[in-house]
Amino acid sequence: MQKKQFKSIAMLSTHGYFDAVPTLGRTDTGGQVVYVLELAKALGRMGIKVDIYTRWFDKNDPQITTVPGSPNARVIKIRAGEWEFVPKEFIYDLLPELANNMIAFIDKNNLKYDLYNGHYVDAGIVALDVAKRKNKPCYFTPHSLGGWKKDQMGGDPEEMEKKFNFKLRISEEMKLFKAVNGLSLTTQVQYEKLNELYKYDADNIDIIAPGVDIYRYNIPDEKILKIDTKTPEKYIFCLSRIDSNKGHDLLLNAFALVKDKIKDVDLVIGGGSPNPKPRELEVFAKMDEIIEKNKMADRVHKIGYVSDEMMGPLYQQSQLFVLPSLFEPFGMTTQEAMACGKAVIASKFGGIRNVITHGKDGMLVDSANPQEFADALFELLSDDSKRNAMGKAARALIEKEYSWEAIANKFLDFYQKYE
Repeated sequence: MQKKQFKSIAMLSTHGYFDAVPTLGRTDTGGQVVYVLELAKALGRMGIKVDIYTRWFDKNDPQITTVPGSPNARVIKIRAGEWEFVPKEFIYDLLPELANNMIAFIDKNNLKYDLYNGHYVDAGIVALDVAKRKNKPCYFTPHSLGGWKKDQMGGDPEEMEKKFNFKLRISEEMKLFKAVNGLSLTTQVQYEKLNELYKYDADNIDIIAPGVDIYRYNIPDEKILKIDTKTPEKYIFCLSRIDSNKGHDLLLNAFALVKDKIKDVDLVIGGGSPNPKPRELEVFAKMDEIIEKNKMADRVHKIGYVSDEMMGPLYQQSQLFVLPSLFEPFGMTTQEAMACGKAVIASKFGGIRNVITHGKDGMLVDSANPQEFADALFELLSDDSKRNAMGKAARALIEKEYSWEAIANKFLDFYQKYE
């Protein structure tokens, strides 16, 4: 099949604080933002123009911003609702207005797109609406599945429904699965959950993993190792949004079991908004309770928001990286750490299990089992040669399979296949 030459693509990622230079760690602003930006940049390097549409809720933000270093990629913000942030769980009522205003913007500026790709359920709803009215193909990348998150989170059903709006989300996801030209999932386990929890399968589904910037995240040299990250000499690193489903409590419980056996390695937890919101403060408070209970305030360092330029050095100077969340559709931070030549420990229930070969380029554990988690930490921290060999294998895997250029090519094949 001859490769089609796409000229212009509209991506949509409508929730969170989506900027051309994002402030990662803010509410609803994490790996998905990185994914969409990096995919857009990689496609841009191939000569394809990519506009990323998101919701405009801060009147101080410019409406259109070119992504730095990527002249073919822009972030375009579209008004919907009041000038205020709305969490992704409760953005649905604004989506019809967002779609209408997006079409008005496209028409006013005489923009033409070959296709529309919605990222996450809210953006999928808008993408499908706009694509239908423009008579163009629509593709959907859910990033996570509401049914899977609901299954993993547990808790009181009524309280969880109030907090996460699962019924509406799952209903809208199902409509999108059936309506779009193509559905791209990030992992094999996500595909299995689609079959199991939604009883859904189709012939237009591809599995395309997230990629990694292998030039930015790489094996550290002496210069990088000397950057002052204001962290202990030796540390385990965890980086994620600060949310109740990220498993910080599970990590702290495991570290409590290993801290007295490995006395020269501390735990560094990064992530969160520059100005933490109440939801984040609740999680920090729970962390503090566990830290105080286990008398490890001198061994655990919560560093909060991590700037873009410090992410690489923090991965690179660590002993190993951990991703403790039970529910994690993929976990791009894990791949970034692997690209830096770091051994990683992640949940064996998440999507990353289809990337990592346990014992070769990482370790997969039940992070809700504190002893199993602690045993993995101890095994790697007490064996330098094993840890280093695992990190070397991790880098080799990322270089071969998960560069953004490789992922962008897979998306172009996906678009063409199901057009």
